[in-house]
Amino acid sequence: MDTASGTIVVGVDASDSSMRALAWAVDQAQIERRAITLVHAANAVAPAYTDIAAVYPEEARVALREDGHQVLAAARTAIERLAPGLEVHELFRLDDPRNVLLELSRDAALVVLGSRGRGTLASLLLGSVGVALVRHAHCPVVIHRPGNPGVVRHGVVVGAEGSAESLPVLEFAYRAASLRDLPLTVVHCFWDVNTSIAAPIAVSPVPADVESERLLLAESVAGMAEKFPDVKIRKATTRGLPQEVLISLGERANLVVVGAHQAGRVSRMLYGSVSVAVVEHAACPVAVVPTVPAD
Repeated sequence: MDTASGTIVVGVDASDSSMRALAWAVDQAQIERRAITLVHAANAVAPAYTDIAAVYPEEARVALREDGHQVLAAARTAIERLAPGLEVHELFRLDDPRNVLLELSRDAALVVLGSRGRGTLASLLLGSVGVALVRHAHCPVVIHRPGNPGVVRHGVVVGAEGSAESLPVLEFAYRAASLRDLPLTVVHCFWDVNTSIAAPIAVSPVPADVESERLLLAESVAGMAEKFPDVKIRKATTRGLPQEVLISLGERANLVVVGAHQAGRVSRMLYGSVSVAVVEHAACPVAVVPTVPAD
């Protein structure tokens, strides 16, 4: 897996969603001056191959290999058209895509996926592979969500919850805004007894004092302005569920950044559900950044 070290890993499957994600990843690789590692992983338990694998296991493996190498070749051709000269590595594995991509995430700079697969696997890329990466990857993961190309977009949006553990999330968002010369909106969501929500789990009470919340937000971004002086930021403190606020802001964003693997069992559950919900429903690409080592 050495080819993935420091590269942008892209899971490809020849679907339209995958190709859009690849184009985004190519743009990012050029901006960051990184190589790309194209990855296609499959196994004989995939629905399209289950019947043949039961009777002709070797034939199924041959079919999977041929299909996989065709997918990789098509992705490489697309890259040659978009960015001639970009360094590209390829990896095909007969294995569960979740296992392969999670392993690669240990050394990759970034993992990029489309939000839907192809054919009978259309619901699985985000459902099983995407969610596994969102919750357990060791590096940031971008799920490319399609949006209305005619909508005017207003930069990067990041959810900030004020803890020291969430600083990698903020730094990723600042860096993304800086690299693409985009404005950044840093939003802190909270609720109190006067906020009507249906929280899925019990959470610690959050002070209702808006000024206290604004102070928490200001403290969480302290130091980032010095590190990224070129980034124009807007800070927002809003009552409501984080996923609802971020999904709404994502309708006119270029990128939404959220955190995963928050410290503490309750916080992990809360922010894990936020990241998955935003990935499922946002109208733009979503970056999910681990804040503590993945399980």
